[in-house]
Amino acid sequence: MSWTSEMLSGQNAAMTTESDLIVDNFGPLLALAGAWEGHGGVDFSYHHADGADADTSYFEKVSFSTFGPVDNGSQHLYGLDYRMAAWRSNELDQDPFHTEVGYWLYDPADQQIMRCFMVPRGTVVIAGGTCSPDARSFEISAELGSTNYGVLENKYLAKNASTERYTAAITIGADEWSYEEDTVLRMAGRDELLHHTDHNTLSRSADA
Repeated sequence: MSWTSEMLSGQNAAMTTESDLIVDNFGPLLALAGAWEGHGGVDFSYHHADGADADTSYFEKVSFSTFGPVDNGSQHLYGLDYRMAAWRSNELDQDPFHTEVGYWLYDPADQQIMRCFMVPRGTVVIAGGTCSPDARSFEISAELGSTNYGVLENKYLAKNASTERYTAAITIGADEWSYEEDTVLRMAGRDELLHHTDHNTLSRSADA
C-alpha cells in the first residue's frame, strides 16, 4: 500500500460552519487544523528482532480536519478527524511502520480535551484531561480498566504486552507543535514495566 496525501486527509460528514471555527468552541485544537510533517521523531521501544530496547528515528505525517458540533444531549463537542502515518527514517520509500486513525475532541463547557484513537495492532485508547480554551499546552492520560479515559486491547496484547497507562503532553507553537508520549507496558517474561516513548516536533505543511 502506498500512502498519499488524499488518504491522510480526514473526511467528515458534518463539517463546521465558518462561524463555528472559534477558540471558544475548539479550544487549543483549532490551532492544529491542517496538515503537518515532522522529520525528528524518536521511538523508544522493545525490538523483537534484536531482543532489546532501542530507539527508532522516524518521519511522520498528520492531518486534522475540523467537525462539529456533535451533540450528546446538553453536551456539545467540537473536534478534529485525524490520520497519522510514520515511516522509519531509513525506510521512507516503503510502507509506514505505524498508523493511527481517530478523533481529537473538545468539550468547551467542561474544558475537557480528548484523544480517541485506534492503532492496527488491536488497541483502542480514549485519553483525556482538562485544559482552558486558550491553553498552548496540555496533558492527557488513559488507564487500563478505566471506564472514562481508558485502554482496550486484544487478548494477545493483554497477555504479552499490555498497556497499563498512556500519557501525552502536547505543546503548540507558531506553525509547529510537539508531543511527548509514554505508553507504559507490562511485558511477558519481564519484571519491570517498559516505558515505550515517542516524541516529535511537526511543522505545518498545509492549511486546513
